[in-house]
Amino acid sequence: MSKVRDFIYQYEGNQREVMVYFHHLLTMELNLEEKIRFGIPFYFGRSWICYLNPIKNQKIELAFVRGNELSNIQVMLEDKGRKQISGIEFEKISDISKDVIYEIIQEAILLDETTPYKSKRKGRGK
Repeated sequence: MSKVRDFIYQYEGNQREVMVYFHHLLTMELNLEEKIRFGIPFYFGRSWICYLNPIKNQKIELAFVRGNELSNIQVMLEDKGRKQISGIEFEKISDISKDVIYEIIQEAILLDETTPYKSKRKGRGK
């Protein structure tokens, strides 16, 4: 089993089901690579695209590393005061609208493929 699957299967119930759903969508259907970074599962193409973040209220956040650059026409992404990352919280599988989520993920993948990431950190790239 992979480190990401080991991570997912340490959870139970709805959290595990939501993470299994997204893990399958991201790796099997969309062919993104998986890695554990900062203790949680990240998915990437050219660079980091999104990650799964288990949160204390028994929900899972699907967070997009470049969320501030996504259109958010679906009005689902929340930045929670973060400058760059935006995400969506899910409590159970039935909360997931596959068509809408797929659209957001496809936009994030397109951004990753077409627009190079530029670090926002001070002192970088200057």
